[in-house]
Amino acid sequence: MRKRTRYSLLLMLVLVVALVAAVCLRKAAPPEVARLLPESDAIVYINLRPLRAATHFDRSSVARSPEFQQFIDATGIVPERDLDAAAFALHRMDNPNGPNGPVAYSEVFEGRFDGARLARYLAGIATAQEQYADHTVYSIPVEGRTLRVAQLGYDTIAASNMPTTEQIHSMLDRYRASASPFSGSSLLAARYRDVPLLSSAWAIGRVGLPFSERGRISIFGLQLPLPEDTTFVASLRYGIGALHLRIEQFAPSDADAANSSQALNALLYIFQAIQPKIEAQSETEDTEALRQFAASIQIEQHKDRVVLTATLPVQLLKKLVTPQSAIAPNPSFATPSADASGR
Repeated sequence: MRKRTRYSLLLMLVLVVALVAAVCLRKAAPPEVARLLPESDAIVYINLRPLRAATHFDRSSVARSPEFQQFIDATGIVPERDLDAAAFALHRMDNPNGPNGPVAYSEVFEGRFDGARLARYLAGIATAQEQYADHTVYSIPVEGRTLRVAQLGYDTIAASNMPTTEQIHSMLDRYRASASPFSGSSLLAARYRDVPLLSSAWAIGRVGLPFSERGRISIFGLQLPLPEDTTFVASLRYGIGALHLRIEQFAPSDADAANSSQALNALLYIFQAIQPKIEAQSETEDTEALRQFAASIQIEQHKDRVVLTATLPVQLLKKLVTPQSAIAPNPSFATPSADASGR
């Protein structure tokens, strides 16, 4: 009797340890929407739940285009209210001047969706349908490209505007294996460990891709002293009263990192020099928040890495995530014209 009791207790202990290990692995694993993405040059992820709780951007009135309002009327999906998380894969195109432009996208959205209404809407605007892995893939013409969309589950949607079906098929295949915390693309496997714990939003890989111009990275007309294929890990982590920004550049060598650090510090010096003019053009209530943000920016070199850190006050964050800022990504399949019935 005592031996059986010891065996029972030992078995229970093993099960508890296995359960704890499984929970820890799941917490350390990338978010599922990111694990579903196909191979790519960069990945961008955002968890809208803490951002929504901090700024209440979902309570603001939004001016929408007629096409997007038709999408909402047909599906019942209000992105700023119903979208919880999104992940985007960026694909560099071989011919940047071709019909698909310099960058293509694959994306996964997680939230609260009415699957039946969404299916009717997609079927109404699709020019073709395909059955793959027990899912319907809808082909929708959007701005000269073919966007392929599939509902993966009751709360998950995948889409890709790559020229072939390879990426949308890959996401459907990954969905079948999504229970594994180790699934995901090679980029995710190589760089997710560099994402700070509890980050609400992050980006890894060649995240300069959307901002590439003549081989350099340009943001708001300002050209950064970095080549377009620079590898980054950028993250936003919500703390008490502020968002903590961290951008880490991976340079080919210590010397390259030193050059980048010097160039970026020079840009920071220029920014801080013109800051009073920026404040003069800002609203009075934003001035102190801008000053705090500018004062918090630091750029440091750690061997072959350059790290930029800054603190974004919640007051400034709320200003940035007004409805006009479109922080809640609008599903790209919502852009085609369709009447409110989804036809």
